[in-house]
Amino acid sequence: MNIAPLIFILGGARSGKSDYALELAQQMAGDAPVLFIATAQTGDGEMAERIVRHRAERPDHWQTLEAPLKIGELWRAQVEGSSTQLRVAILDCVTLLVSNVLFAEGSDPETEDEATVHARLRAEIDLILAAQRELACTLIVVSNEVGLGIVPLGRINRLYRDLIGRANRRLAAAADQAIFLVAGIPLDLTKLRMKEGIGY
Repeated sequence: MNIAPLIFILGGARSGKSDYALELAQQMAGDAPVLFIATAQTGDGEMAERIVRHRAERPDHWQTLEAPLKIGELWRAQVEGSSTQLRVAILDCVTLLVSNVLFAEGSDPETEDEATVHARLRAEIDLILAAQRELACTLIVVSNEVGLGIVPLGRINRLYRDLIGRANRRLAAAADQAIFLVAGIPLDLTKLRMKEGIGY
């Protein structure tokens, strides 16, 4: 494993993935601050309440970076502007990042060419990975598994599912460790991949 590893945590809704990420970050950072990179946007009252509740769950000395898009760029700026050395970061979550990319300002997912949206998401992930390497910071990435159910109705829903699936594959391939949360139980996909000789 690298000195500053990339850890990818995947799971369904309420599987415990975010709690697992927080616990892992606390174990790694100890008393040092952690940078929490939040991709959520305050779209309505319910989301605003969720954001407030999630902030309260994090230690007071942690830093928060709200970055719905351009995460790599904003992450670098946050580190450069901080007097504290940040060695562990959490990105939560890829699912909302994909939504932000899909509905980026000026974009119409009903008519926009799929290849264009895929390219925009690829660029976003490439910049995140580049920033992680450059900053030599352990990054814990949280994402949802949404491809285990039936094929969703509607072009936007199918495109959204496909974008998340591709993003998850890209991040899992780049990760030093990939964890799948099922009912709060972590399954180490990295060990399975090594054992079975399966590549991404």
